Amino acid sequence: MKDYQFYVYILSNKKNGTLYIGMTNNLERRMFEHKNNLVDGFTKKYGLHKLIYFEQFQFVNDAIKREKQLKNWNRQWKIDLIEKNNKNWNDLSFDWFN
Repeated sequence: MKDYQFYVYILSNKKNGTLYIGMTNNLERRMFEHKNNLVDGFTKKYGLHKLIYFEQFQFVNDAIKREKQLKNWNRQWKIDLIEKNNKNWNDLSFDWFN
């Protein structure tokens, strides 16, 4: 049986900027799509290209549950989660496509 990986991730355009929470089964592909504005929508409209946080899950239901949980959090809780792991809001996918 193949060991699938699922990801919940947070994008932004700058420190303390607009936040987007998403879920995918291929984080590298999804980041390529976001960075190259290949999908119309919220992230393209607001230029959200920086991967500032992500979590991995083995099961899709766990990832969906976590995505919904994070989307219901208030903004400060999200900022605290990001800064606990990525204080400077660095783009965690900065060198993926060079």
